[in-house]
Amino acid sequence: MTAMYTRPNPFPPVIKNLIIINGLIFMAQMLLQDKFPVNETFALHDFRSHYFKPWQILTHMFMHGGFEHLIFNMFSLWFFGSKLENVWGGRRFLTFYLICGYGAALLYMGVRYVELTPYFDMLKTLPFEQQMEIIYQPNNMLNVPMLGASGAIFGLLAAYGYLFPNTVIYMNFFFPLKAKWYVLITAFIEIRMGIINAPGDSVAHFAHIGGALAGIILVLIWNKTNRKTFY
Repeated sequence: MTAMYTRPNPFPPVIKNLIIINGLIFMAQMLLQDKFPVNETFALHDFRSHYFKPWQILTHMFMHGGFEHLIFNMFSLWFFGSKLENVWGGRRFLTFYLICGYGAALLYMGVRYVELTPYFDMLKTLPFEQQMEIIYQPNNMLNVPMLGASGAIFGLLAAYGYLFPNTVIYMNFFFPLKAKWYVLITAFIEIRMGIINAPGDSVAHFAHIGGALAGIILVLIWNKTNRKTFY
C-alpha cells in the first residue's frame, strides 16, 4: 500500500473567505461612513452606552479602523490561521475563531465596566438633564467603540504557540524566535500595556488578552483526551 500525503493548503477556504469578507466590509465602511453611522451601529460599545446593540459582540470583529489595521490583521489571520485550519478543518477553525472573538469582547466589556464605574458614580451626582446631555455626546468615553479582528487573532496566536511551540517565526522581531516564546512575550507586553493604560493608547489590550485566554482554554479542552503537539 502507498501512504497518501495531502499537501497543506497555503490558503485554506475559511481563511480565504474571512479575508474577503473583512475586505468587503472595510470597503462598505469607507463608502458609507458619511451616509450611515457604521461604527456606531456595528463596532462594540459599552453595554451602558445608548449605541450598544447585542449584535456588536459579533460584528465588531469584522470592522477595522483603517487600511493598515485591516492589512496587519488579515496578514496575521493568514499567518497563524492557515496551519490551524489545515490541522482542524474549516468548521472547527471557524468555531474557534468566533469563540475567541466573543471571549475578546466579553473581557473587554468587563474591564470597561470596572474602569467606567467611578465615572458613572460621578455622573449620578449631577442633575438628570445634565447626565443625559453628557452621556449622549458622541465623543464621550462611554461611546468610544472597539473594533477589529485582533481579539480573535490573538486566540489563533495562543493556539499556534501551544500546537506548534518550536516553529520558528520572525514576526515583529529581527531574529528567529520559537512560537512558544513569541506568544509568552506578546502576552506579557499586552498584559503590561493593559494595566498601565497609558493616555492616548487606543489599543484594546484586554480584548487581545480575552481572545488569547479563550483560545488557550478551548485548545486545552479539545486536547484533553488527545494531547497533540506539532513541531
